[in-house]
Amino acid sequence: MQIAEILEHLILGSSVAEFDNRLDSYFVDTHTFNELISGRKDIIAGDKGTGKTALYRILMKRHDAIREANGVRIVPAFNVSGSPVFQQLLSIPVQTEGQYIAFWKTYFFSLVGNWMLDQTELFSIATRNRVENLLVKYGLKTIDTTPEGVFQKIMGIFRKVPVRSIQTEIGLNEAAMPHVTPKIEFDRADAVQPPDFFGVDYWTGLTLLEAALKQACVSIWVALDRLDEAFLGYPAVEIPALRALLRTYLDIQAFSNIKVKLFLRKDLFRRILGGTFVNLTHVNNRKIEIVWDEDDLKNLLIARIKDSPKIVSYLELSELDNDSAFGKIFPDKISQGKKQSTTWNWIISRIRDGNGVIAPRNLIDLVEKAREAQLRCEARSPREYRDTMALIEPDSVRKAHGELSLTRVQDTLLAEAAELAPLIERFRDKKAEQNLASLSMLLAVPEQDVRVKVKPLVEIGFLEESGNTFKVPMLYREGMSITQGKAWNSSAAEADRESG
Repeated sequence: MQIAEILEHLILGSSVAEFDNRLDSYFVDTHTFNELISGRKDIIAGDKGTGKTALYRILMKRHDAIREANGVRIVPAFNVSGSPVFQQLLSIPVQTEGQYIAFWKTYFFSLVGNWMLDQTELFSIATRNRVENLLVKYGLKTIDTTPEGVFQKIMGIFRKVPVRSIQTEIGLNEAAMPHVTPKIEFDRADAVQPPDFFGVDYWTGLTLLEAALKQACVSIWVALDRLDEAFLGYPAVEIPALRALLRTYLDIQAFSNIKVKLFLRKDLFRRILGGTFVNLTHVNNRKIEIVWDEDDLKNLLIARIKDSPKIVSYLELSELDNDSAFGKIFPDKISQGKKQSTTWNWIISRIRDGNGVIAPRNLIDLVEKAREAQLRCEARSPREYRDTMALIEPDSVRKAHGELSLTRVQDTLLAEAAELAPLIERFRDKKAEQNLASLSMLLAVPEQDVRVKVKPLVEIGFLEESGNTFKVPMLYREGMSITQGKAWNSSAAEADRESG
């Protein structure tokens, strides 16, 4: 059999959970997932590409089993596809944190309340009538009970608040990029910290729902994901809105039958908790971070490979462990020599960001790109398969890494960097290793200010800090034409040439 025929059956599935129809067949239960479904943890924090949305999708897939185990019903509070429903908050002036708290509580009351009206087998007519009457009273009953429909209903109430004036303040941020800060004044004196949401007694509503759920021996998990996409580039809304969401989460902890499950990016979690946050320990106690070690990643990769019966048959993988199965696909090393790393270590070092995060998405994308590169090679020079050869050659893996680097620079690093993008661009075509002196020249700031300037770049994983030196991880080097070496050596040589 030709290698190209085998590679055609090496289907790994999508690295993006939203587009992976086979996710459930090779999903590997992890400690994080078990903590989530047991109810011990409510907040799932992870870097982009580490599997937050995959956990949510499997949670929904196994909804029936969870319901049988502990009587839990899961109510999504976001839309899985299309623009995140929360983006509608960008269409109104920035609110105070107190107003956003009122917004979230009203949204949860309306979402769960409208859901309950449809559950005729769970709740009595009398209970549903009480819930319906309260929803009607506040104008929250809606025919469209999807997150989009309910959220739109809430937004209609929000927009009715009388506004006295709207102003904007224009300034420059650290990257010398202009930013606009809206300022709003309301006619109503109680609009700054309203006891309810502009006339909606959401707490009475939530209390009514809690009592009804207890009576029916049912618990509700309200799940929210895609929060990192909703306010990208709008920190003036993102910070107060999501801090308010966390405060709402803490308040709802008072209920035993209504729980909120949050799927949050770690960097977003860090931003919204900047400064003081009362009861932060309570939040951290219910939070778990998604962490992948190298063995977990290899297990995930081989599970996807073995999901193809034809690949298992062609390569005789059924009885092989993960290391042996990996060796059937890849060569021992990418570069030959006694001191050269194994292929697995080579790959791990090149998909790791500056914070040491090794995301499954990067691994799956690199292997898929290597498969495609090898197929192009086989089209030029077809080979017959022998069990002593690896399917994918070293050169295809190298090409795949270059393509992955360019993709991640474009679709993640720069796409989400916002005001940091101009700062990142200064590293293009430069050396990978920098010290305080070379960064001072590169960024045009005094040497004593360098650490403050590059701190955001370290936090997003673009730079890896080690003492007084900083490295751009190999994940981003090829995508930005950054070459191996020390910038301070080349800077000194350039200075000598100029002085000569």
